[in-house]
Amino acid sequence: MRTTAYNLARFDLVSVRLAVACAQTGSLTAAARETHLALAAASRRIRELENAVDSPLFVRHTKGLLPTAAGRVFVKHGLALLHTMDEIGAELADLQQGIARHIRLHSSSAAITEYLPPLLARHAELHPNVRIDVEEMVSELVVASLREGRTDVAVFVEGPDVSDMSVRSFRSDELIFVLPKGHPLARSKKPLFFVDTLDEEQICLSAGAASLQKQRAAALAVNRPLKIRMQLRSFEAVCHMVAAGLGIALLPKGATQPLIKSLQLAWRPLGDAWGQRNLLIAVGQNEEDPGILDFVNFLAESALSEAGQGPAAAAP
Repeated sequence: MRTTAYNLARFDLVSVRLAVACAQTGSLTAAARETHLALAAASRRIRELENAVDSPLFVRHTKGLLPTAAGRVFVKHGLALLHTMDEIGAELADLQQGIARHIRLHSSSAAITEYLPPLLARHAELHPNVRIDVEEMVSELVVASLREGRTDVAVFVEGPDVSDMSVRSFRSDELIFVLPKGHPLARSKKPLFFVDTLDEEQICLSAGAASLQKQRAAALAVNRPLKIRMQLRSFEAVCHMVAAGLGIALLPKGATQPLIKSLQLAWRPLGDAWGQRNLLIAVGQNEEDPGILDFVNFLAESALSEAGQGPAAAAP
């Protein structure tokens, strides 16, 4: 199979940024203004890019520009390239401020809300020359980002396949049902089994969330549908919908207790065994970077210290 050789030297960053702006705005005029180019110069740069890739990147019409299939591929990778260049610039600027290195941490919402903030603050005190760059996402995507090399460290709820990773325990949490005040299910404080909630409309987290995957599996196990009324990205948004009486929700206890109190919601423990969850820390199986491994040790030892085990617990 013959592979076309493209002249990558002609893909300067100004032209890449221009093509991305064209796709985002749908207008060559707006893109030229955004990239500080004269309209004629911008038009010439787009033509040169199209000649370099031997394919049109945009379809011109009376209302502006629409990316072609080639244009969508170019813009997707162009965005990634520009993001990388921005990261390079930020890290070089940080070097001048004494920040020696960056460690990328992708984490599930539960870990960020319940556990990570004080730990990251403590780590910053101990290692002021290390910057931890945090990105929040659902557990499934956290693991995928580590596998694809887009993060150095992953913290997530157990469930995704981690057979190709080095994994350590971090924390545990508990799932609870969050209920509108006055809801019939709120009359008791006893544990509530998931099967007994399947007649209720559920406010769920986004696809890929560990709790949603457990809910779907539990409903499937009893051959019942899961009545998802809506899916939202944050615990706060879910709780506000519950407070409005739009449904019930299954959420981590520690992360949602402040919201339950402020919104005057009710809650009950989940009676099923899968409501007790483990949060894990993972790095690549062959990770050898001492800075990354030190950070993982810091997180893992904080869990041992909290449990009254290990060397961290003996510190005065």
